[in-house]
Amino acid sequence: MNTKIIMTASALLLATIGLLFTFLPAEILQYFNAAASKPFVLLIQISGALYFSFAMLNWMTRSGVFGGIYNKPIIVANLTHFLIGAPALVKAVLANPGFPPLLWAAAAVYALFAIYFGILFMKNPAAKTQRV
Repeated sequence: MNTKIIMTASALLLATIGLLFTFLPAEILQYFNAAASKPFVLLIQISGALYFSFAMLNWMTRSGVFGGIYNKPIIVANLTHFLIGAPALVKAVLANPGFPPLLWAAAAVYALFAIYFGILFMKNPAAKTQRV
């Protein structure tokens, strides 16, 4: 498993969500038929900052060594985020089949990232073969 691809993909996903939440909070609330009150807009914008900062963390460490003790806090943070987010999204879309397809896709993507980061959490870094 190429960790650089996983870290880059998660960074791009989280950055996209972060930028959308930061700059289009009222429009996002409107898309989901939620009231665009000032506290909700602020909450979405702060969530956007969290998503974007998490994306930057993943982007900056994407070329690092992962597995075993290497970058374990980053793996645990990602695993926790996606492992909590995936069941929440799956539960929401199963309870409300009328939710937009975007949420169904988000549930699937979150579940995949939860699996990938779970595998990363359990694996040891690949030993590099040395040529003599």
